[in-house]
Amino acid sequence: MKNTIHKTAIIDKKIKLGKNVSIGAYSIIGPNVQIKNNVKIHSQVNIQGHTIIDEGTEIFPFASIGTIPQDLKYHGEKTKLIIGKKNTIREHVTINPGTKGGGSITKIGNNCLLMVGSHVAHDCTLGNDVIMANNATLAGHVKIDDFAIIGGLSAVHQYVRIGKHAMIGGMSGVENDVIPYGSVMGNRAHLSGLNIIGLKRRGFNRKQIHDLRTAFRLIFSIEGTAFERLKDAVKIYKKNKVVMDIVRFIKNKSSSRAICQPKQKNNV
Repeated sequence: MKNTIHKTAIIDKKIKLGKNVSIGAYSIIGPNVQIKNNVKIHSQVNIQGHTIIDEGTEIFPFASIGTIPQDLKYHGEKTKLIIGKKNTIREHVTINPGTKGGGSITKIGNNCLLMVGSHVAHDCTLGNDVIMANNATLAGHVKIDDFAIIGGLSAVHQYVRIGKHAMIGGMSGVENDVIPYGSVMGNRAHLSGLNIIGLKRRGFNRKQIHDLRTAFRLIFSIEGTAFERLKDAVKIYKKNKVVMDIVRFIKNKSSSRAICQPKQKNNV
């Protein structure tokens, strides 16, 4: 199908356009941008840098995509921003490309929803089906796994990992890693339990949820050392995929952050 580009849009001749692309009034798109099929860009959107926007993504007015990182160590080197398929990027969202010191790529997966005013900083990686609510912000180098939800007005510290299906409550300040399936809230955020509502909505069965609750109590109990508790969890649940997701996440040595902990013993 034919592309639809408003006459007031400023589009560099060097950009690569797919088919059935719509670009609204007064949008500005720089020379190194690649836009694939069925992308819809509303009016007054700014897209710059070495940015790739995959099929079916929709970007709303006043979003700023691919402008240089807010990092004083960035000095104009060639870095990338890759946005996957069927994402919804709402008004006033800002997304920066990577930096040389962080791997040079910022990456958004598929089917993500970035609500009004949310911010994705340099070198972040978002998985699929991630939701960032209004004015949620990510510092640099944050990694968010599939189906995680970042509540409105929350802020995530640089280098933090957020596991899949995790829920960050609104207005939380997150400075430590959040386990898969976990729920955190507060300033500074603490682990308040498991994201039970999210698990039910995504089809996890009663046994899976029961096992997660039992394993959670074991891993975050006050008995023994953390190493001993993880060892016990592996012994009991080594064939349970969802519990082992948490164990692997905690044992991952690549993170520079501690694991977000409960304030006190929780009944979840």
